[in-house]
Amino acid sequence: MTAATAPTPRRTPLYDEHVAAGARMVEFAGWSMPVQYRSILEEHQAVRRSAGLFDVSHMGEVEITGPGAEALCAKLFTNDARTLAPGRAQYSMIGNDRGGVVDDIIVYRLGAERFYVCVNASNAAKDLAWILAHPSSGATVTDRSNETALIAVQGPAAIGILEKMSPGIAGLARFACEERRVAGIDVLAARTGYTGEDGAELFCPADAAVRLWRALAAAGEPAGLRPCGLGARDTLRIEAALPLYGHELGEDISPYEVGLGWAVKRNRPEMIGRDALDRAAAGAPRRLIGLLVDGGIAREGTEVFAKEGADAIGVVTSGTHSPTLGRAVAMALVARQFAADPNGSDVEVEIRGKRRAASVTRLPFCVKRPAP
Repeated sequence: MTAATAPTPRRTPLYDEHVAAGARMVEFAGWSMPVQYRSILEEHQAVRRSAGLFDVSHMGEVEITGPGAEALCAKLFTNDARTLAPGRAQYSMIGNDRGGVVDDIIVYRLGAERFYVCVNASNAAKDLAWILAHPSSGATVTDRSNETALIAVQGPAAIGILEKMSPGIAGLARFACEERRVAGIDVLAARTGYTGEDGAELFCPADAAVRLWRALAAAGEPAGLRPCGLGARDTLRIEAALPLYGHELGEDISPYEVGLGWAVKRNRPEMIGRDALDRAAAGAPRRLIGLLVDGGIAREGTEVFAKEGADAIGVVTSGTHSPTLGRAVAMALVARQFAADPNGSDVEVEIRGKRRAASVTRLPFCVKRPAP
């Protein structure tokens, strides 16, 4: 009998750049990705204070075009992409029949009959199969993932750096997008990101990724821009209380349980899962809360208890040390009745067999920097 071997992780077009820069590479969602270059703390602070450069080319991209594109989006997505004007983007989710989440996505409308959808790396194949399993007449679905790279520039200095490389890009409003040239390369530039900071994401041809990465690194270096890995990306997104599929989102978690009801528009009879979402909107059994934790870091899966209570009331979905707050923080899904007071009530978490004190706090942990 031959022992099964794990598949070799895929590499983004920027793999050699990361290795040459000394990044520590890890397997993530089937990809070999940089987790850090020097220290996660240093990279986190670079984004909060100046700017960070992220390779997020492992994300998937799906294009939906044709006269039936709008109808297909209306059927598949929780938010109403029909309301998007060309040049605008929208946070949304792909819903399932149970009112859960197949994936969370960003939908970019590039024309009257052209939508561009960015999906999570870990769900890219599943999302594509789900979309293709629910066809609409007149809609063409094209997987653009293999031909596309995605680079994010995030932080208070990000837009200033990009403006010097592509004059006029600073005029992009939050959640706006447009096709333009940056460093002589055709990109789809979007004022979106996943750090809680201002910035932009640049979709470019995969074979141009190295040129774009090097140009961005050189242009941003005087302003303090640093390459950042998945480690800093995770601490930044937890501070901003941004959900991650597999943690705060899943096939059996309703958007209403995690505070994402604002991204559900139940105004379409053809929308998948609408009846289940109607029920969830009337009273979801759990709520996502923020915790300030004493005595250790409460990682995913840590049980949460009412103070001195015997039975668990919920579970931590994400936890880390917050570099900005200088203390441990966590997000947790708990029974609805224990989330009534969003600020100040006491609970306990069990870390390595010991109960530790935690207090409920409002999310996000760090206030987002407003974008113009």
